[in-house]
Amino acid sequence: MKPGDELTLTLDDFAFEGKSVARLNGLVIFVTGAVPGDVARVRLTRIKKNFHEAEVLEIIAPSTLRIGPRCRHFGVCGGCKWQHVRYDAQLTFKRQHVIDALERIGGFRGIVVNPTLGCDDPYFYRNKMEFSFGQRWLSREELAVQKESGTKTASFALGLHVPQWFDRIVDLDECWLQSELSFRIVNGVRRFALEEGLSVYSTFAHEGFLRNLVIRQSKRTGDVMVNIVTFDSRPAIMTALTHRLVMDFPEITTVCNNITDRKSLVAIGDEERVYHGQGYITERIGERTYKISANSFFQTNTSQAERLYNTARNMAQFTPADVVFDLYSGTGTIALHIADLVRWVVCVESVSAAVEDAHRNAADNGVENCRFLLGDLRDILLTQKQVLGEFGKPNVMIIDPPRAGMHADVVRSVMEISPQRIIYISCNPTTQARDLKMLAEQYRVGDVQPVDMFPHTYHIENVVALSR
Repeated sequence: MKPGDELTLTLDDFAFEGKSVARLNGLVIFVTGAVPGDVARVRLTRIKKNFHEAEVLEIIAPSTLRIGPRCRHFGVCGGCKWQHVRYDAQLTFKRQHVIDALERIGGFRGIVVNPTLGCDDPYFYRNKMEFSFGQRWLSREELAVQKESGTKTASFALGLHVPQWFDRIVDLDECWLQSELSFRIVNGVRRFALEEGLSVYSTFAHEGFLRNLVIRQSKRTGDVMVNIVTFDSRPAIMTALTHRLVMDFPEITTVCNNITDRKSLVAIGDEERVYHGQGYITERIGERTYKISANSFFQTNTSQAERLYNTARNMAQFTPADVVFDLYSGTGTIALHIADLVRWVVCVESVSAAVEDAHRNAADNGVENCRFLLGDLRDILLTQKQVLGEFGKPNVMIIDPPRAGMHADVVRSVMEISPQRIIYISCNPTTQARDLKMLAEQYRVGDVQPVDMFPHTYHIENVVALSR
């Protein structure tokens, strides 16, 4: 077989990165756009020794797990991968992904993984969206029309990146991830930019004005932030845009302009100017409130973040005498969520801006038993005597690392400190399983609870309780 060949396949199961898998004479074929149970005509796109990859051309017989996607842009932009999959099936697969990681990578057997905690509403769940300005992506049909007519469509676009195309944007006029208000704001900003003839930033030419539109929307207080990320400062344009936005969308409580001339595509500025409101929104999780500025990190799904933190809190079985170490603590949201239940929470974080936000959040909420340490986690744990001397040995550790998981030195340091209980939160079950395999030399795995933070994607958050 070779790329371009067409086959008719029956899809058996879900696979990594949201693809589905079929088997043909013992050969594994990963198919993009299919659902387990589909009978589909597919085109091979990649040939490897041990597997092939393919894309769907036609669904001959649809799976019972398949539904119609709500968004008309589905299948093109990178925001959703599974809008065509029943939500209960998404939750089932995500649980199976955790089981597979624990068994195949961790080497565990017989561990009970609880059913995935899903969202009450799998649409409009995000409190933050980053949209990009750039060159418009055109479908094959649009390119054919252009070629036949000899005309060119305007290249301006505001939306989300096409997967694997950093320089092409799907020009969105609807999106089901944040809110109906959110995509009305997107359409309003696009109209203004086109009316004013504003340019978009190009990484190739390293020039242009508009880079990103970031919308933050509190799910609990109703605050709305619009943050325009630009290549340079143009106060007259920003003043006019702010006036238009506030007039058209009175729900907006603050408008910011982040400015950066870096080539990096990250939607963060080196300078910030506030054109309306206070420059931040306020969100609430449990009993705590948080001020979220334009460049602050905050969990993207507010209701599921609270469910995640409650899960961790319940698993830890805190007592008033507990000393807790919160590793990779970020802006301190977990620490503040549990502070009333324990004696001390000692937080370790390597990003200075996150630690500054954590100090501010603790002060705003009147929390006095949290300490925030800035530094590399390996360095702090390897020189642990000073930390242990000041706060005492921790009874509990909460560990919430990035996708890469923990460095082996950190795992060894954790086992040397040897807290009685560990709560390991991960956004990547594969690296979590790898780390758990090391920790299993000293700890027993207890409850395992997947939590779905991102419906319609293949990502899953997982909480594991360990006891010494």
